[in-house]
Amino acid sequence: MAKVKITETVLRDAHQSLIATRMKIEEMLPVISQLDDIGFNSLEVWGGATFDACLRFLNEDPWERLRTIKNHCKKTKLQMLLRGQNLLGYKHYADDVVEYFVQKAAANGMDIVRIFDALNDPRNIETAIKACKKEGAHAQAAVSYTISPVHSLDLFVKEARRLVDMGADSICIKDMAGLLVPYAAYDLVKTLKKNIKVPIQLHTHYTSGVASMTYLKAIEAGCDIVDCAISPMAMGTSQPPTEPLVATLKDTPYDTGLSLDKLSDIADYFKPLKEEYISKGLLNTKVMGVDVNTLKYQVPGGMLSNLVSQLEQSNSLDKFDEVLKEVPRVREDFGFPPLVTPSSQIVGTQAVLNIVTGERYKMVPKESKALVKGEYGKTPAPINKEVQKKILGGEKPITARPADFIKPELSNIKNEMKEYLEQDEDILSYALFPQVAKNFFEFRKAKKYKIDPDMVDYENKVHPI
Repeated sequence: MAKVKITETVLRDAHQSLIATRMKIEEMLPVISQLDDIGFNSLEVWGGATFDACLRFLNEDPWERLRTIKNHCKKTKLQMLLRGQNLLGYKHYADDVVEYFVQKAAANGMDIVRIFDALNDPRNIETAIKACKKEGAHAQAAVSYTISPVHSLDLFVKEARRLVDMGADSICIKDMAGLLVPYAAYDLVKTLKKNIKVPIQLHTHYTSGVASMTYLKAIEAGCDIVDCAISPMAMGTSQPPTEPLVATLKDTPYDTGLSLDKLSDIADYFKPLKEEYISKGLLNTKVMGVDVNTLKYQVPGGMLSNLVSQLEQSNSLDKFDEVLKEVPRVREDFGFPPLVTPSSQIVGTQAVLNIVTGERYKMVPKESKALVKGEYGKTPAPINKEVQKKILGGEKPITARPADFIKPELSNIKNEMKEYLEQDEDILSYALFPQVAKNFFEFRKAKKYKIDPDMVDYENKVHPI
């Protein structure tokens, strides 16, 4: 038994889950040195949807945000979430883009990169792991947790072992939907600890209401690190709260050694901010509750609300129960993918269309076709042959790694956006979100020349805010 370590998520997943990633760097800066002083295993500060939101909604350079946080964070490692071959975008990118992105993330201050794939296809994770190792960063590979007839302890162990063989420095059990219940967590962690020798970290969401209990059982089974959020920005669709876990483990063999007084000071900083988010309508208090339907239907909370929204748009809310029954059928037809972005949206949309049109697979979005064709990677179980034939017609599915079909992209991208280039990292911003990045570059240019020409100095490592 050893003391448990905590990764604090307030600067990334907590506000991504609760307020759609709208926390600004100026709201983070006053508290970063306090967070740095706590003794966390790491601070999750980047990746996920933060990159997109910085450019799209906050008029912030995400690279500048990373450099600024690093400049104020002298003791604690910084951590990010990366969607494997998707990076931080919504499609597969060429290997040269993936490698360059990881190189620049490490150069700008990233220490730990958590890499996952929506289908748990290790071929979509390998390039990013190798790039991490090359840059001297910690490569944490994630296994997306889900429940289905094909998902078992044996399968999760097999997936984790393969990731370790690829060079993963640690393994994360990524329970993005809050489906992992306490005793299942105990069994999973215990089995993984017997089979792999790298540290195990557990990530979950409070959506179904069991997350803190899940952490306790996982810790008893030997889990090394857990993801928590400071209490004002915890629970609901966010992570379990940091302080209660620290208090629970105090004076036990798992004692985190963290100061509750210091954590309380940080909570005090975020309390008025939370009230401000509520008053501005950024934080809907509904997301702070428990949604037991997450466990009942094995469907993430966000996916349930998407289904309701889609049915309302087609005046078919009366078909909600039918759609809920159709979701597991579509998921089975599609090879039991974990329900995480983008597979959750693909399965949910297809289920809605199957019910609303009155005929299964009469209408098939291009994303469903791409999943069935193998363009997202290999699904945990084979695709239903009849469904595959109906959707693809005469087209043949692909079995190779999807990125093998993508030619190197970097030089073309650089050439396409050269008029906006002020730092090498701009190439990557444009590669991921061309139009959004272009809008930001225009904003940056206007701000630079119309307000204060000397405000941005791209020669220096850290720029003024």
